[in-house]
Amino acid sequence: MSNTRKTDKKASATDRMRVARAQAERSDRIRRRVVVGGASAAVLALVAGVAFAVGGSSGSGSNAANGPLVVPANASGTNGTVITYGKADAPHTLDVYEDFRCPFCEQLETTTGKVIQQLADDGTYKVDYHLATFLDNNLGGKGSRTALAAAGAALNEGVDKFKAFHDVLYANQPDERSDAFGDVNHILDLAGQVPGLKTDAFVKAVQDGTYAPWAAKVNEEFNKSDVTGTPTVKLDGKKLDVLNNGKAVSPEQFTAMVKQVTG
Repeated sequence: MSNTRKTDKKASATDRMRVARAQAERSDRIRRRVVVGGASAAVLALVAGVAFAVGGSSGSGSNAANGPLVVPANASGTNGTVITYGKADAPHTLDVYEDFRCPFCEQLETTTGKVIQQLADDGTYKVDYHLATFLDNNLGGKGSRTALAAAGAALNEGVDKFKAFHDVLYANQPDERSDAFGDVNHILDLAGQVPGLKTDAFVKAVQDGTYAPWAAKVNEEFNKSDVTGTPTVKLDGKKLDVLNNGKAVSPEQFTAMVKQVTG
């Protein structure tokens, strides 16, 4: 083999390693979120940037957060910022912290989501969803805010409608570099996959950004938590390790973790 060919192969291998390292670093950055209340000026500046990005949007369907606060029917928790799925008298509570643009959340929902729902349907626990929009700041765009505001419109139609729409969004999550969820028409197209969701009231609420101020409040409450990455899942306050080496645990592994906590 000529020296030139050896050099070319070595360069090619180096390039592949560089790309792999860049992808790993990008994924790690996506999992990190801004923690409100940090002491450094840099952290405070980033937090201000998040608030500005959310509050500075304007226009029809843009999810501007400067309109009147409208809390969806069926919301729960502090200031109506939590979405509870399952039986109200369930003996345990599963807290799920997510961002609709988070690729690791997508892994969890598409791998283990069905058993998470099944255990709620069986009455093992109820699920409290705590949603965030911090990835709009990390990645640019408004997809997290647009999706969350639309989820508020779905919640207003019913908890089951919210859950079905939530699942459709994760099943159709765009590439992390894309802001496809920022397109209201695309969000409405996806909503069409949920039977009975696209009522006139739902469509108008999504187009007008009716629940954008609510989405901002939901994100504010998320920021007050001690959660430092998504997805984070806690059962009765105990954190469950739902990611293993960057991969979502299997349904069987998740069920075993739940049984270990609930006895």
